Amino acid sequence: MQRVMMTEDFLNYLRYERNRSELTVCRYEQSLRDFESYFKNRDSQLSWESVDSDVIRDWMESMMDKGDMASTVNSSLSAVRSFFRFALSRKLVDRDPSYVVKGPKKQKPLPQFVREEEMNRLLDTPQMWEEGFAGLRARTIILIFYETGIRLAELIGLDVQDVDFAAHQVKVTGKRNKQRIVPFGAELEVALREYLEQRNVLPLQQDDALILSDKGKRMTRRQVEVIVKQYLSLTTTLKKRTPHVLRHSFATAMLNNGAGLEDVRLLLGHESVATTQIYTHTTFEQLKRIYETAHPRA
Repeated sequence: MQRVMMTEDFLNYLRYERNRSELTVCRYEQSLRDFESYFKNRDSQLSWESVDSDVIRDWMESMMDKGDMASTVNSSLSAVRSFFRFALSRKLVDRDPSYVVKGPKKQKPLPQFVREEEMNRLLDTPQMWEEGFAGLRARTIILIFYETGIRLAELIGLDVQDVDFAAHQVKVTGKRNKQRIVPFGAELEVALREYLEQRNVLPLQQDDALILSDKGKRMTRRQVEVIVKQYLSLTTTLKKRTPHVLRHSFATAMLNNGAGLEDVRLLLGHESVATTQIYTHTTFEQLKRIYETAHPRA
């Protein structure tokens, strides 16, 4: 009976003093019911006054074992914490066992990337590209992203003089105006030379920018994003079809084909190798899929 009064008092406190929505109140109530059901099934002698931090941790672990996401577990823990803070402030309990309990870290989503075979299909199929300057420019943009891994802002900021054909490299200005040199291969060289040949005779050419709009000015972020989305839609079912996905695709392809983590870090312009390590998780996930498909006993 005391437990019912405690939780009802708490839920009314949320409703009338904190002005929480009924949806929020119901969510808190469900979390409290779930926790009580857990500790009662574990030990019928346990009560809200006697549960300790280990019981709360075990409850969280049981949720994770059932497949609940870290965000769901943290939400449930937040409800229990709020209840104990309320009960302690009203002297309904003499301690708060949730105070020392930490929630699980939220998993960072793995970066999405376009598979190599999908990129090959797009880049190797002339019929997929619009004819004339627009199609040539679009393919060059896609190739630059995929072969160098540079950011959208870095591509927009490129000037013609940043491209060194003799050395097969491009000078990139990254975050905080830090510059780095990124190499490129023969395919991108051919595409860049063909693109520049047509770019340099544009009637409205007004800018030193490498990538020009139809009006002869430096392309905007939005203009590049529209082009990338249009052409990635032809080859992948990914929901995200952005320049950053191509950056992820570059990093993943490099690691899958033998590049070292430190080398990829330098090419991407990351300050720390810890930032680059997320791509190792991506390649490991791919490796697991290959294993499950290829191993006869998997």
